[in-house]
Amino acid sequence: MKSDVKEPTTLVPMFLAAYVFAVVMMGTTLPTPLYPRFQLEYGFGAAITTILFAVYAAGVIAGLIIFGRMSDSVGRKPILLLGLVLSAVSAVAFLVGGALWILYLGRILSGLAAGVFTATGTVTVIGNAPRGRLGLASTVATAANMGGLGLGILMAGTIAPVVPDPLFDPFLIHLVLLVIAGFALYWVHETPPTRKGISLQLPGLPEESRAVFLAAVPGAVAGFSLAGVYSAVAPNLLTTDLGASSSAVIGIVLALFFLVSAAAQIVFRSLPDRTLMVVGLIGIVVSSLMLIGALLAINLPLFIAAIVVTGFGQGLAFMAGMRALTAVTPPEQRANVTTSYFVVGYLSISIPSIATGLIAHPLGLVTATVIAAAVFAALAFLGLPLTKRVRTA
Repeated sequence: MKSDVKEPTTLVPMFLAAYVFAVVMMGTTLPTPLYPRFQLEYGFGAAITTILFAVYAAGVIAGLIIFGRMSDSVGRKPILLLGLVLSAVSAVAFLVGGALWILYLGRILSGLAAGVFTATGTVTVIGNAPRGRLGLASTVATAANMGGLGLGILMAGTIAPVVPDPLFDPFLIHLVLLVIAGFALYWVHETPPTRKGISLQLPGLPEESRAVFLAAVPGAVAGFSLAGVYSAVAPNLLTTDLGASSSAVIGIVLALFFLVSAAAQIVFRSLPDRTLMVVGLIGIVVSSLMLIGALLAINLPLFIAAIVVTGFGQGLAFMAGMRALTAVTPPEQRANVTTSYFVVGYLSISIPSIATGLIAHPLGLVTATVIAAAVFAALAFLGLPLTKRVRTA
């Protein structure tokens, strides 16, 4: 019988693990280009859309804390299987539909699945690489994570205009992809448990990590906040203010953020962390100003350019922050520190998007987004002096 604990000798298990990772992450962004259709179907406005996105982020944080360390005790494949099941139940919730609370349930479940895979999926992809292919495995894990997010938006946006039921068929296709992922998971190599007992993966910051953490926070907060605002309110902006009512256009435009972020992390990964962080922060400042200009001028091409530059800046700032933190953190504390980093990021996805949705009611969506972009630009700019705390190597 085939043993699950043999060391991988080919790239096949690594790419199968990456497929499983990417398919789950696709499900987390699948509803994004469909929000205008959901609004018509269920009769809610921009504020509810931002809350739907925010409960997903809450699910991610819960998944990170509850399941982040569980794979060390029970093995990675059982935790990944749990993530697949959560993602599949989320897809079924959207297939059933019929009530707003079911949409909330679907978003929470997809967030939990993302939280499971954010921690365990990355180490599984890396652990399934043959000896000597660590660099390739890290690149593939990044592509599976951020690329999967972009592909989910792209698939839903491009499929919705050509299928009979645009609020049903994309989730059915995703469910089929998840079933295939379940079979693929069988051929992924397992890593034996490394600890006894089950414990929560709580955030934590040892003293040697705090200075770099503070340096990394502005980029993480500004970048993730822009990601949340784009994902939560951009479909409405594109439909009502920028004249792009097609789900395909919405999907392609929003997918650019995640795909550019993944590409930037892969292409520029060899540069020093401080350089990446500075360039990323500048990219966030510039893209925020571009977003403000695009909304004030009602300029769709400038809006698209702003999304591309935001993805570039967010990708570099996020990667540099994560690498700089792991470099200064003792190995036994790295899981706690990276959890802290992700918790800050996903809180930044949810809270600013909710705030933008709430102030959009009295001020209008364009004005609310302009205010949010100005705040994010200021935060990223103020983070530039803090990059001196990051090592140059």
